[in-house]
Amino acid sequence: MKSRAAIQVERGGPLVVEEIDLPDPGPGQVTVRNFAGGVCYSQIHQLRDPGAPRPMGLGHEGSGVVTRVGKDVTHVKEGDHVISTWVPRTPVSGLPVPRPTGATFRGEPLIADGDVYTWSEHMVTFADKVVPMSPSEPTDVTCLIGCAVLTGAGAVLHTAKVEPGRSVAVFGVGGVGLSAVAAAAAVGAGPVVAVDLDDRKLRFAEEFGATHTVNASDTDPVEAIRDICPGGADYAMDAVGIPATALQILRAVRQGGPRADNQGGTAVLLGIPVADVPLDLNEILLYQRHYRGSLGATVPDTDFPLFLDWARDGRFPLHKLVTDRFSLDRIDEARVALEEGRILGRAIVEF
Repeated sequence: MKSRAAIQVERGGPLVVEEIDLPDPGPGQVTVRNFAGGVCYSQIHQLRDPGAPRPMGLGHEGSGVVTRVGKDVTHVKEGDHVISTWVPRTPVSGLPVPRPTGATFRGEPLIADGDVYTWSEHMVTFADKVVPMSPSEPTDVTCLIGCAVLTGAGAVLHTAKVEPGRSVAVFGVGGVGLSAVAAAAAVGAGPVVAVDLDDRKLRFAEEFGATHTVNASDTDPVEAIRDICPGGADYAMDAVGIPATALQILRAVRQGGPRADNQGGTAVLLGIPVADVPLDLNEILLYQRHYRGSLGATVPDTDFPLFLDWARDGRFPLHKLVTDRFSLDRIDEARVALEEGRILGRAIVEF
């Protein structure tokens, strides 16, 4: 079958919306008609990557309905509503390697990071990249669970294992950062400090549970966090990935010292690093701080229903996270708006 999709044909070239060819699903695959797909900054990194293969299919968080299933697929069936994600349902060792899905563009294999390409009307993907959800759930905002929500909330739940009453600082409150803020509030953390350069985004973060905000453009965020959380935060998370914030989260967490019962705070890196960071390892060693990376730290089959429960009972304002909506034909407008910092929460593409 044929379907329209947003793809990048050449390195450095624009996004184009054209027809792709989709095969019948293989034994472990499904065909999905997409309802919506999130516009994540990871796609900006991919579009800029000179080493990424083209033609490239894009979009790695989505919602849709299964229209066909391969013979070995058992956890979903035709007609099921699903959340699509780049995080596999079963763990893999090391980084996942994109697999040919069978989709082609002008006779060439369409390469998709994470095996999904939700900036398309339909896709054929592997069944381990879709998780069923009730048809009573929204068909639009739920697409964000496939990346933004799982990345931010997963870091809180699983990487940091934030406990009630512990302090959390989140640097960068876009879609991922807001999800971390909301998850921290949902588990009873406090104070929850949002750090950004944009007062508009900081005010928005308060709607997701931030108890304090810090504008890092006019104050030292590390000192501000220490004023709010005496001695430093228990946890600090970087949803940006630039060298400055990657270092600031380490310095923003509390110090420990000698003895096994004198551990420091935990810094968690969520944002994709864009440059090398000159790190003084004594900042970790001497104060027994912990520095961790968090890459899609969720278990989709159990965490996605939890996130949906949070949204349903009002603990996670998922509907507020979507602040901009675009049609597939306007996908390049969405890309530009994201690059220029004009998206308050998260943009989605609707079909």
